[in-house]
Amino acid sequence: MEPTFDSDNPDTAAASTVCASTPTKCQARTRLYRDGVVALEGFPVAEISNHLSEAATTVWLDLRDPDEADLAVLSEEFGLHPLAVEGAVHERQRPKLDRYKTHLFLNAYGVCLDTSSGELATTEVAAFVTHRALITVRKDDGLDIATVIERWDQSPDLAAHGVGYLLQGLLDVVVDTHFATVQSLDDELDALEDQLFADKPADREVQRRSFELRKSLVLLRRVVLPMREVVNALLRRDLGVVDETLQPYYQDIYDHVLRATEWTESLRDLVTTILETNLTIQGNRMNTISKKVTSWAAIIAVPTFITGFAGMNLPYPGFSKHWGLYAVVAIMIVTPVLLYISFKRKDWL
Repeated sequence: MEPTFDSDNPDTAAASTVCASTPTKCQARTRLYRDGVVALEGFPVAEISNHLSEAATTVWLDLRDPDEADLAVLSEEFGLHPLAVEGAVHERQRPKLDRYKTHLFLNAYGVCLDTSSGELATTEVAAFVTHRALITVRKDDGLDIATVIERWDQSPDLAAHGVGYLLQGLLDVVVDTHFATVQSLDDELDALEDQLFADKPADREVQRRSFELRKSLVLLRRVVLPMREVVNALLRRDLGVVDETLQPYYQDIYDHVLRATEWTESLRDLVTTILETNLTIQGNRMNTISKKVTSWAAIIAVPTFITGFAGMNLPYPGFSKHWGLYAVVAIMIVTPVLLYISFKRKDWL
């Protein structure tokens, strides 16, 4: 079963189209390293086996949104395990590293935060790691593969280390998206804190934004936390992926994963603190309003009581006398003023 190609693809030589005998087609990119130097790009997928028969060659193949029929061809070509192929096709796999007899299967996620809505967008990336080939499978264009290629080209001196070098560049870009997203979330939470203590209350907006960011952090944690196990497993010498030269680069990725994980956990605690603080501020604001209402009610109650008592036409000291009227009016003025001063000193008004 041989793949066919679509020559009308606008990506020209850098991207070809591969498919099985079914009508389904998926976009593909190829690159060949020979003795640590880029020797060929954009060649047909059907020629991969011919190139791998040559000595000192490493091949990279990228497939965008393939189906099972597309991967069946590669499964026969590279001896990929059916469970690994199934994991590459199906969505929402957990970030992981599975070890098979002839290859490794890696699943990871690139992430991006929509700052306007607070929603976290994820893009799934699967990779088959053989001794001399790296096959990446993407569900969409969420992870810019051009950035990965640029990262590889920035370190041409490491290309001689084969698949380990290619995998390191891919993981470096993926983990960079984690870091950038955590930084964006941190900035959004800083803005939320400023809004929390603004002069003009915005309780509803703070609650809505906190809920959105909390959901994004929960999703980010599901993506970032398992990456510790993935990178740590790759550092094992028995896998044969990372040699001594690449060891510091993978260790750097592992350190970044740990920092992103710790940062994510701290931001989750911060969101909880913001929600609790917002509730506390609302309670304090309600207490302040209650004190003010109670204070004004007490101030108004005194003249109301006096006018009500004096209006019952019952004899009282000064009844029907001018001085009695003056005394009542003075009490109605002086008592509220004294109450106002007293409440003001106690910060009730």
